[in-house]
Amino acid sequence: MQLKRCAAILFLLCFGMPLAHAQNGDGLIFPPQGTAKAWPGTPRYTHASTVVQLKNGDVMAAWFGGPYEGAPDVKIYGARLHDGVWSKPVVLASGHGVACWNPVLFHTRDGRLWLYYKYGKHTTTWKGARKWSDNDGRTWSAAEDLPDGILGPIKDKPLVLADGTIVAGSSVENGKWNAWIDRSTNNGQSWTKFGPITVPPSDDVPNAAALAAGREKTPPPVDGVHTKLYQPSKKTVGIIQPTIVWMGGRHLRFFARSQTKAARIVIADSWDNGKTWTQARFINLPCPNSGIDAVRLKDGRIVLAFDDSYNRRSPLDLAVSRDGVHFRIFKTVDSGPGQYSYPAIIQASNGDLLITYSWRRVSIKFERIPLSEVPEDLGRP
Repeated sequence: MQLKRCAAILFLLCFGMPLAHAQNGDGLIFPPQGTAKAWPGTPRYTHASTVVQLKNGDVMAAWFGGPYEGAPDVKIYGARLHDGVWSKPVVLASGHGVACWNPVLFHTRDGRLWLYYKYGKHTTTWKGARKWSDNDGRTWSAAEDLPDGILGPIKDKPLVLADGTIVAGSSVENGKWNAWIDRSTNNGQSWTKFGPITVPPSDDVPNAAALAAGREKTPPPVDGVHTKLYQPSKKTVGIIQPTIVWMGGRHLRFFARSQTKAARIVIADSWDNGKTWTQARFINLPCPNSGIDAVRLKDGRIVLAFDDSYNRRSPLDLAVSRDGVHFRIFKTVDSGPGQYSYPAIIQASNGDLLITYSWRRVSIKFERIPLSEVPEDLGRP
């Protein structure tokens, strides 16, 4: 008994959060490797989660995991939240000798559940692939490759329009970073693409906070946890990983991660349901070269999940906006040494926000945020 108590104390000291067995599933989805309760075969490294609510109210999450990012045996894993308890993760997809990356779960208009993902040795050699399920993830089809030149939703869920059109934020990382839009009007049977979309280098001007962030030195570890700095770029590399929301009518907007001197989030607009897009422009929220996600609530407000720093992937904050440009931060989801990054966010059928994210890259964490915590009064832009 004393040994068990010591092991539990050691876990809390090292990892700081209980596992996700609370009534609503909040917490770590699985114990990290090296902890007392870790399941055999748990990967040492996990990252880039996705989340979807299933038709019966359960929640499914997926992510990639392996010994390190890009390792040949990195696979796509998934787990299901039922009655407040997460199932043991299982392998959903494998690259058969090359790494898997960035899974995305979503339903098409016909109710089919899709798992899109990438595989390849490096981001420059990615190939898009997918599986589908007609029983909400209990069994899956065989994997199939996407057409050459189509990667599909690159990190975040696509926007599925009222007529079933899929508008997916995609991107390439090959020297310069460029965002693209992959679009399908027939549930993914065929695709068109628009791009590249980038931010003009002439607009890439750092503010005082970005300049100060570039001068910071790597902080010392805290309780054995290292904090990596992602300092603003010295040149305009570009933008990737768009997350798309509907703004009303035929107006869509995307928010994207940037690797730039300004180190800020960018937006771009479409006025024809995603067929064509403007070039990107900066908004006044920082981006430490880290993934983001956004969701439009049923009442029209937009919630953005991002790392509120110019050079750290912590804290992970939520901000809300009515116009999709001016945001008010209203909640810190996680913070402290290390990194809490790559959020995925959706709105559940009861209005709550459901969020998964990379927790220090050793586990995936889930949080349920009641809709009542999202401010109604946003003040003036």
